[in-house]
Amino acid sequence: MAAVAHHGPAVRVALPGDVADAGALTAEAYLADGLLDPGDEYEAELRDAQRRAREAVLLVATVPMPLGDDEVVVGSLTLAPYGSTYAEVAGPGEVELRMLAVAPEARGQGIAEMLMAAALREAVGLGADRVVLSTLDSMTVAHRLYDRLGFTSAPERDWAHEGVHLRVRTWQPPPPPGALVEAATWCPQRTVDVEGWRVGLSHGLTRRANSVLPVGVPSDLLAVVELVERTYASAGLPAVFRVCRAARPAGLESVLADRGYRAVAHTDVLVRALGQTDGGAGGVRAAAAGGRLRVLVEPEPSDAWLSTWLGVKGHADTGVARAVLEGSPAAYLTVVQDDRPLATLRAAFAEDWVGLSCLVVVADARRRGLARELALQALAVAGERGARRAFLQVEVANSAAARLYADLGFRPAERYHYRELSA
Repeated sequence: MAAVAHHGPAVRVALPGDVADAGALTAEAYLADGLLDPGDEYEAELRDAQRRAREAVLLVATVPMPLGDDEVVVGSLTLAPYGSTYAEVAGPGEVELRMLAVAPEARGQGIAEMLMAAALREAVGLGADRVVLSTLDSMTVAHRLYDRLGFTSAPERDWAHEGVHLRVRTWQPPPPPGALVEAATWCPQRTVDVEGWRVGLSHGLTRRANSVLPVGVPSDLLAVVELVERTYASAGLPAVFRVCRAARPAGLESVLADRGYRAVAHTDVLVRALGQTDGGAGGVRAAAAGGRLRVLVEPEPSDAWLSTWLGVKGHADTGVARAVLEGSPAAYLTVVQDDRPLATLRAAFAEDWVGLSCLVVVADARRRGLARELALQALAVAGERGARRAFLQVEVANSAAARLYADLGFRPAERYHYRELSA
């Protein structure tokens, strides 16, 4: 999916300059909420975010300062994989969430939910089969958040510490569509089979359509990698491999790294079931009643749809774009105001899945809720056409887009990245 402009809170893995602030904020939030008495020895552990950053995964939420480009840390959350020093209840294959904290003055902006949603994505990126956390009965606001995100109670795992009874909740990633379904919704202009590897060639239009899907096991790995490199070189393109669960053989990534391939475009695959309550799906329709906005749903990309999408993407080859887009059955949605396209989205179908992509909003129409409404409209169209599940892809660094999709009920199912041969 395309980028969504960032104007508010963002979540990331802590940078070195964030760590001290994250520690101070966590301790101060616990004190403010009465979860910690002044002078409690646990305060020192909360403040020691340096150790959390070394021995676990430390997330921070930031907001931009009113003036200038500076940011301030307003929230923090720690992910502790099984076997790490911060894991208290995590078992094999699990990641434990600990020390969720939001500055009192920053509450009411959805920051805790952003941190939790980002933590689920990071846990999936770490390969977790399950996410666990411990909570107190008194944390009723947090319980509502956990319910929204799909956590369930695990009373058989409840435990006590120094007389405090803790309730355990767990979350499991939903099944992903898998690389083959994803590929079926975004077909390269030309695909070359190289011993079971699918080599996509599309004149550089998106990495998805110009990369290798290595789903076979070649008889001579190095020889086939070299053949792929020559194939891309003859097309004037860099050699790019998608590294995901389906990638074969198991040692492929280390071989690519040794040959100078760099890891780029770390991407989350987010999924949700259709048939969920989509509240607000009629927003654009309601506006259309006033004669200003309407949504077009077409079986192929119109010239207006194509020029809007390519204009935002910064690509000019409409022939290649049509070949890629029309390689799979899809619906093309356009928000139009006074005959001017403002936003586009593509809903492509494979098996019982719909894959959403090409969501763009022109610059002067952003921050009006069009992306959200168009996505909801696409989900409704997909449900009417028999799809049961939806997926989309968003780069890990795109915090604003991830927040939108989490709000729409999408949850992380898989993470992949590309290995691209350096020039």
